[in-house]
Formats: sequence, structure tokens, C-alpha cells
Amino acid sequence: MLMRSFSIRLSRYGLVGVGAAGIHALALLVLGRVMPLWVANPLAFLAASFASYLGHACFTFRAETGGQRFARRWLILQYVVNLTVSSVLPLALPQELPDVAEVGLLVFTPTVLNALIWSRAARFSQRRRSEATTAPRRHADDLGLSQATNQAILKLAADGLLQGTSLLVNGPAATEGANAWRQLAATRSNLELCLHLCLTEGPSSAPPQLIPDLVNSRGHLQRTFGWWLLLSLLPQRHPRRRRLTHQLGVEIDAQIERFQHLRGPGPIALDGHQHIHLAPVVLEAVLSRAERSEITWLRSTDEPLPTGLPLLCWWQAWRQAGVLKWLILRQLSRRARPAFQQHGIQTNGGFAGVLFTGQMVGAPLQGAWRELSSLPSSHNRTPPVLLAHPSAPLDQDLGDAGFTVSQPFAASDWRQREWRALEALGVNPDGRSG
Repeated sequence: MLMRSFSIRLSRYGLVGVGAAGIHALALLVLGRVMPLWVANPLAFLAASFASYLGHACFTFRAETGGQRFARRWLILQYVVNLTVSSVLPLALPQELPDVAEVGLLVFTPTVLNALIWSRAARFSQRRRSEATTAPRRHADDLGLSQATNQAILKLAADGLLQGTSLLVNGPAATEGANAWRQLAATRSNLELCLHLCLTEGPSSAPPQLIPDLVNSRGHLQRTFGWWLLLSLLPQRHPRRRRLTHQLGVEIDAQIERFQHLRGPGPIALDGHQHIHLAPVVLEAVLSRAERSEITWLRSTDEPLPTGLPLLCWWQAWRQAGVLKWLILRQLSRRARPAFQQHGIQTNGGFAGVLFTGQMVGAPLQGAWRELSSLPSSHNRTPPVLLAHPSAPLDQDLGDAGFTVSQPFAASDWRQREWRALEALGVNPDGRSG
């Protein structure tokens, strides 16, 4: 039975391969008449790759994919690998190799690589379709930044369209936001309020004279994410790092104290404004306070790549540095994971909101929801987090309160678009609770 199944699979693979080869030859014949061969061949090969991409997903590996296409990344991987091998392999073969052996290597090496790629793609599709999953939790950052932000977040939570938010304790509307959220949470047990640690803007929570290197002349926090990353590169015993780490601890303690005053005592879930909690020097300071401050959860930003998005979305993510931020924060999250475990800190089992940060609407939002909904359940992690930044139209200048970095972001009409998109997503987009 096993051999019969293998024979059927091999036959299907061969049929798709023959069809793709035919498409390659036909496209090369047509294109070769209107353009140079060195241009026509890669284009013809791209047509053949696309044909095999569809054929193997819908025919060869239908049992694994359910007839759905592979994620587009597998097509890109196959095309890049094959072009690279086809270009490099002829140059790498020894000249004394017999002609028969040379032809065999040139023909069968790409064939074997393709078989490995499409088999991995099939297993990837099967895993996404078969494993038990956990519904994502919708989360909004920046409660307390403004009355406009508070309005959107509280309305979404009241309508059951939001399960959590993060409080900027140094925000201009922090007290009003925390009080309103606390009243709402009294009737909805699934709502969570996190501390949104802020070290890059806004008034300091600690007395400015105690943290002179972190604030400007107005007492506003001024150090950027990049600055904190560079500080993390200094040796731990470097005098400058030790001085700044001490001041950092003073500000973190003050924000924790302010958060407990606004929310009340109890365990703390913590994330960071502009994800600052993942900068290594900041994370070390947070973890050193985890036990005494009852910090039991920290946000991870290890974001899986969504599938099925239009190419225009990926171009926008690249142009707006979303891909760069994704790479940096993904590595920082993975670096932090062992430290979370060592300190008994929980974290989320998935995340979305960096690649298309500030523009979580339409295809990116739907794609992120689908991707998070397909992640396998993790016994030692909390549900995935879908992050957005909704707000009503801003009617104040946040720069006056020290939030000059957030001013253009908060004033953008994308905030209202994200609000409407979360409303359109509905309570149960995939029919599950939560």
C-alpha cells in the first residue's frame, strides 16, 4: 500500500514536471523571437515555476493542501534557488567530468531541489490545516495618549471587539483612560490592561533630576530605540552603561508604581511603546524587577509572515521600513525567549502588527488574522496577539505634552481606518469564540 501511494505521488509529480517543462519550452520559443535569449529564458522559467507551483499544490500534494495554493514564499524560494543553481552549477563542475555525468547533474540537481522544496511546502500547508489552534487576542496600544485614542479603544472593548490594551502611564489622558477601562473591566472579565513602558518620549515618571541623561530640559524622555540598542552593545561594566542602567531602573520603577496606582495592585503584563522593552539593556532591567514587581507576562513580537497578500502590500511594507523593523524585532524576540523562560515569564504564542504597523486594515489585517488563527496552540504560551492603534480624530497637539514622535502617527487618518477595520472584523471572524 505504501509503495502504491509512493508510485501515485511520483507519477503525479512527473506529470506536473513534464507540463512545466513544456510551458518552459513554449514560452522560451515565443519570447525568444522578441527578446534576447538571456532575458527570455528567466521569464520562461518563471512561467514554468508558476505552473509547477499551482500543479503541485492542486494535484500532486492535494491531500496536504486541500486543493489550496502554497504560500507564495515557496514559489519565490523555488525560483531563486533554481536560478542560482542553474547559474552556478555549470561553473562549479570539474572539467574532467564525463559528458553524461555532467548532463545528469545539471538536469537532476534542480529536480531534486524542487522535490525537496515542494515537499516542505506541502508539509507546511498540512500543518497549518491540521494542528489545533488558538484564536488571536485583539490588542490596542497607547491607551492614555489622548482622549481620541481612549475613545476608540474603550468603544471597541465595550463592543467586544478588543480584549486588551496597553496603558501609557505618562500619557496626557492616562488617568481618564485607566479609570474608564477599570470600570469596563468590572463587567468584562476577559479584558486585560498592560503597562506600556515608555522610554522614548513624554514626561518622565521619575523626577527629572534623578535621570538627567534620559530627559531633555523640559523633563521629557528623549532617547530613541536605536540609542537604547547601541547602549546594549557596551560591556555591562562600562561606566556609561552602569550609570544609564541605574537611571533606567529608576524610571522603570516609577512607571510601575504609577501603573499600580492607576490600575490597582496585582500581577503585571508589560510591553513597550515602540517595543522598547525588547532592547537588551531595557529587557535586562525589566527582568531584574520581575519577581518583586510581579511582572508575569512580556510581549513577544516574533511575527510570522502572512500568506496570500497582494504584492503591493509587500512593496509598501518594504518602502515604509516595516520589513526592517520586522527583522530587528524578530531577532530581539528570539533572543529574549530563553530569558523569559529562565525568569518564569509568560509570553504570547504569536504576534502581528510590526510588518504593517499603523496600517492594519484590509488585506494586511485579514492576512494577519488568518495567519495567527492557523498557529498551533502552545501549552506554555498565551494566545497570539493582533496589534492595532485605533483612534478617533486627534484634536490636540501631542508635542506640547512631549509626544512629538507620536504626533504625526496619532494625527494620521490611518487611526480611524484601523478603528473601522477592527469593527468590520467582527466579534468572531472565523466562527470561534474570543
